Amino acid sequence: MAYIGIQPAEKFTSFATQEFSTSATTSYTLDHAVANENEIALFVNNVRQQPGSGKAYTATGTALTLSAATASTDTMYCVFLGRALQTVVPATNSITAAMVGNDLISGKDALTSAPASTDEFLVSDAGTLKRIDASLVGRGKLLQVVTNTHATRFQTTSTSYVAATGYTVAITPSATSSKVFLCISSHIDTQASTRTAYATIYRTVSGGSATDIIGDAEGIAAAYSGGARIYTPITLSALDSPSTTSEVTYQVYVKNYNGQISFNDAEGEAQLTAFEIAG
Repeated sequence: MAYIGIQPAEKFTSFATQEFSTSATTSYTLDHAVANENEIALFVNNVRQQPGSGKAYTATGTALTLSAATASTDTMYCVFLGRALQTVVPATNSITAAMVGNDLISGKDALTSAPASTDEFLVSDAGTLKRIDASLVGRGKLLQVVTNTHATRFQTTSTSYVAATGYTVAITPSATSSKVFLCISSHIDTQASTRTAYATIYRTVSGGSATDIIGDAEGIAAAYSGGARIYTPITLSALDSPSTTSEVTYQVYVKNYNGQISFNDAEGEAQLTAFEIAG
């Protein structure tokens, strides 16, 4: 059949209905508020009831009152005559910006803490709206800095790596994807011109074993002149991926080619700093 005028967008509509669990009572609660009983059609045992005062039922707001109590064996339902349910699905790309309220986002609850890695943001990628996990946002951001200073000289004659007592820095990463950048500055002395010192950094995750994260670092030939001890400044750095949220301790290890070496001047301070960087 031809249609004159603008064709309605609603292809199919149906009235909202409500089924009741009956009992020996005259009072029921409607799912939707109404102005009066004429806005619903009430059926008891599939027989339509007459609305109005002094008749089968009255209704106002969500209160439905019957003139006679029902029985638990009765069936009862109502049809909301003024409340239609739309069953139309909007066409693809038919919702435009003008149809969306400006408070669509601001009207929602705000996060009160940092987003979890699985939380998602909406971003515009060259005009196309996409979602992105929070874990992919803010990479390279400095999350925390932990520093430790130590002034006690550590001496050893070991030709294998040993822990330099006290020269540690501990940090607890906030995410398993975080990187930890380490920077350690100190002095070293070999006490002889023929000796070479080595230094490296070990990582120990809480409850685990120590792991060398630099390897056999290049030898550091400390200055030595006529029996006089001259401390040579050194700097160790490393970018680590501990892949944990447990506490991680970084420890300086040293060794020498022969004889005895001293790590750090007793009159100075070694500084050990760990930077957590978002991965």
